[in-house]
Amino acid sequence: MKLRKLSAATALLATGALVLSGCTPGGGNDDADGAETGNGETSGNTDAFSAEGQQFTTEPEDTGKADTSDLETMDDEISVSMGEIEFVGYNGQTPESYSVYNSTVVNRIFEGFGYWGTDNVWYANEDFGSYEVVSEDPFTVEYTIGEDVTWSDGTPVTVADYVLDWAYQNASLTNSDDEPLFNGISQTYGERVLEGPQGDPEGKTFTIEYTEPFADWEIMVNYALPAHVVAEQSDMELDELVTAVREADTETLEPVAEFWNEGWLTDPGTLPDEELIPVNGAYKLDNWQAGESLTISANEEYWGNAPGTERIVFRFVNDGQHVQALENGDLNVARPQATVDTRGQLERLEGQIVLHEGEAATWEHLDFNFIEGSAFADSLELREAFAMCVPRQQIVSNLVEPVNPEATVLNARESLTFEENYEDIVSESYDGSYDEVDIEGAAEILEAEDAVGTEVRIGYAGPNPRRTDTVAEIKASCDEAGFEIVDSGSEDFFGPGGAQETGDYEVALFAWAGSGQVVSGQNIYSTGRAQNYGEYSNETVDDLFNQLATTEDEAEQQEIIIGIEQELWGDLFGIPLYVHPQLSGSDISISNVRDTASQDQIVWNAEQWQRAE
Repeated sequence: MKLRKLSAATALLATGALVLSGCTPGGGNDDADGAETGNGETSGNTDAFSAEGQQFTTEPEDTGKADTSDLETMDDEISVSMGEIEFVGYNGQTPESYSVYNSTVVNRIFEGFGYWGTDNVWYANEDFGSYEVVSEDPFTVEYTIGEDVTWSDGTPVTVADYVLDWAYQNASLTNSDDEPLFNGISQTYGERVLEGPQGDPEGKTFTIEYTEPFADWEIMVNYALPAHVVAEQSDMELDELVTAVREADTETLEPVAEFWNEGWLTDPGTLPDEELIPVNGAYKLDNWQAGESLTISANEEYWGNAPGTERIVFRFVNDGQHVQALENGDLNVARPQATVDTRGQLERLEGQIVLHEGEAATWEHLDFNFIEGSAFADSLELREAFAMCVPRQQIVSNLVEPVNPEATVLNARESLTFEENYEDIVSESYDGSYDEVDIEGAAEILEAEDAVGTEVRIGYAGPNPRRTDTVAEIKASCDEAGFEIVDSGSEDFFGPGGAQETGDYEVALFAWAGSGQVVSGQNIYSTGRAQNYGEYSNETVDDLFNQLATTEDEAEQQEIIIGIEQELWGDLFGIPLYVHPQLSGSDISISNVRDTASQDQIVWNAEQWQRAE
């Protein structure tokens, strides 16, 4: 089963969403190459990325995962690098850990009811379980977890796990300070489903009932964290935990939330005790060398098809060293930053590697900080002056076009340049005010606001050559207008305690990773949402996203998105820059490597990788 890719960019935060997701915080790709059929469903026949010389143990039939049921696990090791950003932890559902860099690992150890194919088509994971709409009014969905699906410690995956999954996304469960108990990345589930999953906590079948139809219902429920571990670490029985969630007994739930929020956190290089981190995917966390690598190894208790290779090693290698590491054999798969130099270096390895190339659903942007005390928080005039001096076309021409000659400046957030509704949305929501650099106009505003010399710290996750170059381009232009641009890139900008968390920046430079969600942007732009890092607030935007979430009519969705874009441009929430090109390389001897438009990038099917014999 598969769904047509809908629209919108989501956070891969980090991958994200953004997750942050990565580039991010998040990274990801998106290209709807599949042809639209008459019923609105994407055929999903074409990978979004081209790659000559790929090898397959089983030829893929569509953009989903190939049938690898005949694979036997080889006692081997395949090394991959997504960049040098450190792994954060097992619980990838907190704002601090929800990045592409972290999710590309975490999503290898957990499975759920579906996954994104290579072109951002959603595929149901029928080996894990099934789901179906059982009532239209009220809108109700029934889920069934496969009988054989278990955690690696032998505990069955049950309804209890999904009750906890709902709880962490329920902002109505609050502490004595009226703050949400759980430090989760999203509140949408708890808002749309008021009573949580219904069913025997020890059973395999549950239903969820929506307050009203929801556009993204099919991807609302996916994988869950182990409730039995959380219960044990909270000194309670599993049924007590479930009862406390269902009765909204926040006092009883306080130790549950405390462990969920912090109990899986460890210092870099140190994994939690094995009994605390069971998995239900093909791999488990094995060995973590801080600043160097994280190894995942085959889960002996895995209920699905055997993974192709015993060990996958994620190496934290600087992008600039990826190609040399591929050439030396230190890496078998790598996703360096897509630059003209990288392309040339990868092309020179023809015959040794497979070059995977395509256009990502990851889009670069500058976001203002609206937190009290920030220079831009209460001044639309200063935000306008900054937007007037940012050389967007120059950034695209110098940094992106050499990799993707078709690249253009991005003028929307909820639709990307290659999507068919993009031009219609932009034509009705953006008037071209910031197409051309206007140094004189920006300088006049700074003079009028008595703001000449305003320091603008531009933060990003670094080191990142393209972002460093982007800030340099902005500095050369905006300093001339009267700003004082400061490059505040750092390794921990998006990490726990980093500048993004503390608000020590004026502008954040990062990317949101695309997904097939219609309303993913709600978590980024709506008041108080988990990924609204700069604390932006606009009641009209809040209302429009609520409307968007409850309609499945595409024409209505587009009109609402136009309204959202108009508001975001009017307020200058931030400044979109461009859609990311993406390049990856894989050793020609590794079978089943396919790059993807989804947030998981080239590692999305790592459990199928295997060295050719």
